[in-house]
Amino acid sequence: MFQSDYDPQIVAEHTIELAEKGLTFMGVDVFDATHFWMLFIRFAFNLLICWSIIQFFYYKKSRRKDYYFTFMLFSVTIFLLLFLLQSIPMQIGFALGLFAIFGMIRYRTETVQIREMTYLFVIIGISVVNGLAMEVPYISVIVANLLFVLVIWLLESNKFLKHTSNKIILYEKIALIKPDRRDDLLADLKSRTGLDITKIEVGHIDFLRDAAFIKIYYKANSDEINTIDNITRFS
Repeated sequence: MFQSDYDPQIVAEHTIELAEKGLTFMGVDVFDATHFWMLFIRFAFNLLICWSIIQFFYYKKSRRKDYYFTFMLFSVTIFLLLFLLQSIPMQIGFALGLFAIFGMIRYRTETVQIREMTYLFVIIGISVVNGLAMEVPYISVIVANLLFVLVIWLLESNKFLKHTSNKIILYEKIALIKPDRRDDLLADLKSRTGLDITKIEVGHIDFLRDAAFIKIYYKANSDEINTIDNITRFS
């Protein structure tokens, strides 16, 4: 009678071993549940933190949808790049230097304001932390992200740091720019602009054209930031 070499115990051991290894294609795992959920949870957390900062702190004042788009895509790109390439030997200095170069490019089509550059650096920093901190305890990562949010909230809050808006004005009554007529200058500027001006700085004076550049500081009626306040000439 034919006798099979089938051994249930050996088959069971091989089944468990294959299940632990998972399905592979050309030496690469097709699906790794642990890695997948790690990616999904960290990506969602990073996206939530970056979106909260952009939506509630940056966009609330600037109302710039173009930078909203830029910041969110920077966050997604940097996080996924670092998370998926973390197995490749790469020094953290090289990673930060790479993204610093992107930040210094400043999108040559437009001069990026300091506030936008600051938020861009913050978004890059948060994404780098969340993408590389694989061996850091979860509580430490969460606390680090919340510290980012807390500091930004404190600095953007009018209760902690009083914000003063400013404009540069091309002023023609240069007779009023003399130090002894500062009160008359202030009264004239308040009357003509309708702004609650708190400080005045006199800049370049052109006696040939009887004009001078004056920088005024005033209390804005809203928290929104005007991106063309400091334009002094037509393009």
